[in-house]
Amino acid sequence: MSGLKRVLAFDIGASSGRAMLGSFDGIKISLEEIHRFSNDPVSVNGTLYWDVYRLFYEIRQGILIAAAKGEFESIGIDTWGVDFGLLRKDGSLVECPVHYRDARTKNCLPSAFKKIGRGEFYGITGIQFMELNTAFQLFSLVTGRKQIPNQTDTLLMMPDLFNFFLTGIQKTEYSIATTSQLLDAKSKTWSKRIFKALGIPLRFMTEIVPTGTVLGKLRKDLREELSCPAVSVIAVAGHDTQSAAVSVPSAQADFAFISCGTWSLIGTEIDSPLLDERTASLNVTNEGGFGGKITLLKNIVGLWLVQECRRQWKQEGRDLSFSNLADMALSAEPMVSFIDPDDGEFIPPGNMPLRIKDYCLRTGQRVPESIAEIMRCVYQSLALKHRWALGQIEICTGKRYPSIHIVGGGVQDSLLCQLTSNACGRPVVAGPVEATVIGNIAVQMITLGVIPDIAGARKIIADSNPLGVYSPEKGNVWDESYEGFLSVCGIT
Repeated sequence: MSGLKRVLAFDIGASSGRAMLGSFDGIKISLEEIHRFSNDPVSVNGTLYWDVYRLFYEIRQGILIAAAKGEFESIGIDTWGVDFGLLRKDGSLVECPVHYRDARTKNCLPSAFKKIGRGEFYGITGIQFMELNTAFQLFSLVTGRKQIPNQTDTLLMMPDLFNFFLTGIQKTEYSIATTSQLLDAKSKTWSKRIFKALGIPLRFMTEIVPTGTVLGKLRKDLREELSCPAVSVIAVAGHDTQSAAVSVPSAQADFAFISCGTWSLIGTEIDSPLLDERTASLNVTNEGGFGGKITLLKNIVGLWLVQECRRQWKQEGRDLSFSNLADMALSAEPMVSFIDPDDGEFIPPGNMPLRIKDYCLRTGQRVPESIAEIMRCVYQSLALKHRWALGQIEICTGKRYPSIHIVGGGVQDSLLCQLTSNACGRPVVAGPVEATVIGNIAVQMITLGVIPDIAGARKIIADSNPLGVYSPEKGNVWDESYEGFLSVCGIT
């Protein structure tokens, strides 16, 4: 293929997916979006499902389009974390994968902690406790819907499920495995202790393979259907956060980053898991990444709040763009009211503006009434929660990071980038926007031997993408506001 190498990356998020061709000419990585599609969950009889068959149709369409454009060498898929498909022995799905926002895990943590104590649980996995995690989804099944586990032969996390559909091979990639809260962080194997304590059959689980493993070739029937050659399918960092972490354009070994989109993942990269009293008490997550590295993270609600507010107002006949909402936020009086973005009432979909008002009323604050006031409340609360989460990471590592890299879709939100710089009192380096898909492509290129290592990939990524820099504004009033935010929201 002369000097130009091309790979196909699928990045499937909680609301949309896309297929991107990545090309490397020896100097820069360039991207071409060839297919974009929505990811629309479906509620059936009170359960919220992912429409996995539709998603696989869209993956096939992406391969078809890519094949028509010329030669490429491999395919990699990343998705959101924690969710999974359950397969019968013949490889068919027992049911469509259930959405992490489904209510089946509500209030199940106390019951799980009666089976295995919180301290022991964290000491094994090093993962932040959230009801939506795979461990608790499965616990809700084995205690409440036993007919489903009884029909199950194999569990595959979402990117591994799509890889199975493409290759017929059932393996679990390391980064996505760590999101399950079922992995022993030190041994990097499934924890027999947790499976036994929660009553989850260990027989469901497949072999864990390192990030960057070549799984196999595209199935023959798909090659014929899609007019595609026998390209390799590579297990890239299947969790989108870890693909994004690969693309952080830092030349330094120690760096802080925020992978910002529907969720904000704030963290740093370390060599081995931190499983001490500090990380346990702060509920920090040790998530596996490329090269066996650990990403020490706090996972908080991100632009989901803005997305849901916009969706509600659109339903009411006010179709406002994200830039409209940011501009309106700037017009409102600052530091009047705050919310904790991670309060449980903001997790499900629904009327977000009403819930924000109710929260402010319940906490004795001035209630934001206009769209501008609600948006100001959301944006400044997100920025302050970024500061809080970064502080938690710095407590755990004993380091202060002089700047923050923001990668992912949140890079396009200049207001959030600026307010995060203001709140944290340090520069924000913003970019790349397409962090997840670029990290996906970089892992494929490293696996194929086109790029030597992750340090080389990060330099290439920095050279291939424009980066914005935001500096804290003068007259910063955020220190005083931060204390008020923590107090009114009851955050410790």
